[in-house]
Amino acid sequence: MSTPPQAPKSNWKRWASRALDLLYPPRCAVCSTHLSAGRSLCECCYDDLPQLTDPFCENCGEPFPGQIDGTFACPNCNKLRFAFEFARPAMVRDPRTLDLIHRLKYGREIHIASELGRLAHQAFSDARLAPALAERWPLVPVPLHRKRLQHRHFNQAAEISLALSPLVGLPVLHALHRQRSTDHQTALTRSQRLENLRGAFEITPAGRRQIAQSPMGAILVDDVLTTGSTVDECAKTLRRAGFQKVMVVTVMRG
Repeated sequence: MSTPPQAPKSNWKRWASRALDLLYPPRCAVCSTHLSAGRSLCECCYDDLPQLTDPFCENCGEPFPGQIDGTFACPNCNKLRFAFEFARPAMVRDPRTLDLIHRLKYGREIHIASELGRLAHQAFSDARLAPALAERWPLVPVPLHRKRLQHRHFNQAAEISLALSPLVGLPVLHALHRQRSTDHQTALTRSQRLENLRGAFEITPAGRRQIAQSPMGAILVDDVLTTGSTVDECAKTLRRAGFQKVMVVTVMRG
């Protein structure tokens, strides 16, 4: 698998990157090999991280370790109706990929967002995303509440979206606002997650302007898809506001 193209840098950014590389020689975030050109993963580790491949659930991207002809829905979401068309993780769950995500979110290693954006780019090999590319749907990062944003100082979904944007040629649109702080979802059941998230999001003025200009659709972007409850609540908000379709892209399937 070839490494996806990188966004062009302006001259000053290129020189700044080289200067930083001299002061702090970069190393691969997985194997610690010395790197250059602002990368955080060597090509070997990038290629070795496991992608999501067929067969997988057409709704949530849950991988299936066997042979299935045609599309299928996994038992977890077979009877569920999501507000989004489908969710397409780029990678299957793997300790190395999860460590990269955690180092971005909790270790504040912002530079890793560029690699996670490159990994997320692999989801766009899915033909179902072709209409979104052709019609230039915006990338909509799942928002953080202002309290969590103040604590973390950045939104990991937004950073991944910004890295993904030049690779797919789609704009980033902050169409959602998290108006209510919610408890951490990790220890909650699906029904508890849904109740926890109810009414947590609202459309932003930028989102309304986009709908007025082009309401065809939007691509929600997040780091990990677990139960899908967060992106489903986001999709409900986008659909209620006027977006006709919503698709979901994440770096990894949880």
